[in-house]
Amino acid sequence: MTTAAPVTFSPDATLYTEMVKSAAPESLVPVLEPAEQSDARIVQAVLDGNTALFELLMRRYNERLYRTARAITRDDREAEDVMQQAYVNAYANLRQFKGQAQFATWLTRIAINEALARVRRRGRYEPFEDDPMDDSIVAIPSAPDPERQAFAAELRDLLEWAIDALPAGAREVFMLRDVEGLNTADTAASLGVSEDVVKTRLSRARTTLRRFLLERAGATTPDAFRFYRPRCDRLVQAVFARIADQSGPSTKDQGPSTVLVADELEELGQRART
Repeated sequence: MTTAAPVTFSPDATLYTEMVKSAAPESLVPVLEPAEQSDARIVQAVLDGNTALFELLMRRYNERLYRTARAITRDDREAEDVMQQAYVNAYANLRQFKGQAQFATWLTRIAINEALARVRRRGRYEPFEDDPMDDSIVAIPSAPDPERQAFAAELRDLLEWAIDALPAGAREVFMLRDVEGLNTADTAASLGVSEDVVKTRLSRARTTLRRFLLERAGATTPDAFRFYRPRCDRLVQAVFARIADQSGPSTKDQGPSTVLVADELEELGQRART
């Protein structure tokens, strides 16, 4: 079982924080420390009727789901729509989660299915072909962009610096293969090495180049496509607004706590609108 990821709450009222503040000491509502609770325990608490705790799962995996959906849709707004629907679907089918896989994997798969369905309906998805015999470079679509053109010269200088910093052997392969555009066979023949050597060195060169560029830019891959707290708060509120009318993850074991949560959701929604 994986270690629970940290959860960050907004200082503004949320369903779970309001429930915790209003809970009496003798209340049966469990007050969970977010970072210390496993996904499985939170899921069970939600299934037991403590719907508000679903917020912990959302805040724990919002960024992962956003990045996953954004990679497929390539659109911020649609990625958030995918996240909302994925959470609603997960909540509605929560009792189907049997713990055979990690909850995060199960949830991510739901988001992927939703994102793929959307882009396929629009005819905007071209699957990547995993052909080991095809070593061609995937073309990145470009369009005239003044800001992009202005940045081109600076980027070129940075790229040339990074190529110069590559180790001998890898540098020549990268120059012939990716800069000059030779195919693998011609590159191998020019350097007097095998095609396998060219492929290995090119892979290492690309990995090293990426690291050089990220370090020089002062950025790291985890900094890309962040999902910061204001968006997290908005999404959590939107999902709870959608599941407020549902009876729960299942028609079974529905008790007074579900009605209480629905009432709290309505109260919070009214407070947010005023």
